[in-house]
Amino acid sequence: MGKKILITGGAGFIAHHLINHILSNTDWEIITLDRLDFSGNLNRLNEVVTSFPEVERKRVKVVHHDLKSELNPEIIATIGRIDFISHLAAGSHVDRSIKYPLEFVMDNVVGTANILDYARKLDHLERFAYFSTDEVFGPAPKGINYKENDRYNSTNPYSASKAGGEELVVAFENTYGLPSFITHTMNVFGERQNPEKYIPMVIKKVRDDEKVVVHANPNKTKAGSRHYIHAEDVSKALIFLFNFDHSNFHPDETGAKCQKFNIVGRDEIDNLELAQFIAQCQDKELNYEMVDFHSQRPGHDLRYALDGSKMAQMGWQPDSAYDKLKETVNWSLKNDRWLSI
Repeated sequence: MGKKILITGGAGFIAHHLINHILSNTDWEIITLDRLDFSGNLNRLNEVVTSFPEVERKRVKVVHHDLKSELNPEIIATIGRIDFISHLAAGSHVDRSIKYPLEFVMDNVVGTANILDYARKLDHLERFAYFSTDEVFGPAPKGINYKENDRYNSTNPYSASKAGGEELVVAFENTYGLPSFITHTMNVFGERQNPEKYIPMVIKKVRDDEKVVVHANPNKTKAGSRHYIHAEDVSKALIFLFNFDHSNFHPDETGAKCQKFNIVGRDEIDNLELAQFIAQCQDKELNYEMVDFHSQRPGHDLRYALDGSKMAQMGWQPDSAYDKLKETVNWSLKNDRWLSI
């Protein structure tokens, strides 16, 4: 009998890729919990699910719920028995967190507390996964790639709220024995991404022969950089972690039991190089301007970087971001309604 997974935020960008991956590669049943707001687009999820035969579509059930409220008995009964929980629901836009910090505390801290409180009462839960961000570590100086248990240094309310959620997961494992793990990832891209994000925005601006603004250092000589990774690789990593034998992990020298994993793209790419590659994919010259973005705009950092050696030693590796980026550019141009939604 197949497993059953509860995915929060299932109509979101990364979660809908995870659902696509599960439908394509497993026999698992999927319950997705979503409030269908700014981040959750039901059209996104519907487009993926309806691409499968009807027998596969029946493996997906959508439940409407806002995690700022605890799960009531009716919703719990609708969900039924669960083997895994992947908690991806979150406010994730840094600019919005700066403008509405309390909203992000409610979504990312209180929302996490409510799903954890539900999870700790389940009899058969095998694993709870909390999806976090590289931004909890703050900016990474040149040559520094943060490991899973390095110190945190949040530079905006979004990253602080995600760090707060992490501490709740750790506390629930320590207090209630909830079997959990935490992932950090960064700059995920792919099909059906919100068009305000950097990659779809650049694809559209290059297509329309508009100028691309590239965030740089104060001297405008060095563009910001990231380890970009496709959402399909992130999905593969999450399923890899759910299927991995966690009994081999033991508390570290500090006594920490809850395991953390960095899901990191193979290639560190600066944003100018990225934009130039996107223009090349469209057989165009890039029209761009370097802007001292980071010193003028609080909450954003020039470089983020994670160390992916732990996952590599476990046997997981991502594909090349460049190969996936070219596929994403071509797909987005053919399905350009997603560049303006």
